[in-house]
Amino acid sequence: MSTDGLLAYCRPGFEPELAAELSERSALAGFPGYAKAERNTGFVQFLGIEDGAALASALPWSTLIFARQKLRLLADLPGLDPKDRVGPIMEALGGRGRHGDVWVEHTDSDEGRQLSGLARALGNALRPALRQRGLITEKEDPRMPRLHVLMLAGNHALLASADPKDSSPWPLGVPRLRAHADAPSRSSLKLEEALMCLLTDKERDAFLQPGMNAADLGAAPGGWSWVLARRHIRVAAIDNGPMADSAMDTGIIEHIRADGFRWQPPKPLDWMVCDMVESPAKVADRMGTWFREGWCKRSIFNLKLPMKKRWDETRDCLQHFVDKAGRPLTIRAKQLYHDREEITVYAG
Repeated sequence: MSTDGLLAYCRPGFEPELAAELSERSALAGFPGYAKAERNTGFVQFLGIEDGAALASALPWSTLIFARQKLRLLADLPGLDPKDRVGPIMEALGGRGRHGDVWVEHTDSDEGRQLSGLARALGNALRPALRQRGLITEKEDPRMPRLHVLMLAGNHALLASADPKDSSPWPLGVPRLRAHADAPSRSSLKLEEALMCLLTDKERDAFLQPGMNAADLGAAPGGWSWVLARRHIRVAAIDNGPMADSAMDTGIIEHIRADGFRWQPPKPLDWMVCDMVESPAKVADRMGTWFREGWCKRSIFNLKLPMKKRWDETRDCLQHFVDKAGRPLTIRAKQLYHDREEITVYAG
């Protein structure tokens, strides 16, 4: 069945937050519609609009906090015959233009992962059939829209299209990172992913140069300090707790035993990072103070979210941070794959 709207992937369990974000921001952009979501499925549909392309343009993927992936919804195909799933998919794509590639995916949920084998097999069968019909290019073309087939069950699929410049470049919106054997903690993957997802290639080259200075608030055991030190950035690790040997062995991390909420640098720094387990309002307030006082040029910090009204808390904390900073900033926020009950914020 042809349809129009948005399809967004998220961390399972955060569908209500993504639905609330899409509903509020769509209404503010002049596109009232409704979100269709079911908890722990890992995706949300936003429906009831006449122009999905215009809404997709009004809500850039990079600005959505709880969406791992954002796609324009094309069709809902329930009741597929397991003997022929390819035919109905190609029929539904009639008049939808040509794509540069196709990704057949499953949701990042317990039920979805059981469909990984089917998704892989269907992709192998669908790709040559689409090429033969001229619905995708003979060779992968990353400049053209990308077709997504999201398998919800063996007999149910959603078809969607991605703008390569306005969507995640990774299947399911998940960058695959491996923990380094010397990393002091798995939290290092949070900062690695944040640097990958919240900064552009040019920004990483310009903003993460050897010899820069940074502070890591609440650093112990040193996962985030270690990530910066590997980029040859000198780090003041602020924490009363012990640091891992692998962090201190870098030789450019100074452990300062102090309270991360009270310490302030003797001179302005290039970076401040923070992954402290405190209320998001308290963290947002302190981060705002750092920028108001000019103690750092750029920051990446996490906001640990409560169990209820997480979208409201996210919106309110980010606004308080902006108000407290008191100056124009570039702000990007995402719930990353390696986050849990939190979001990661870049400001600079």
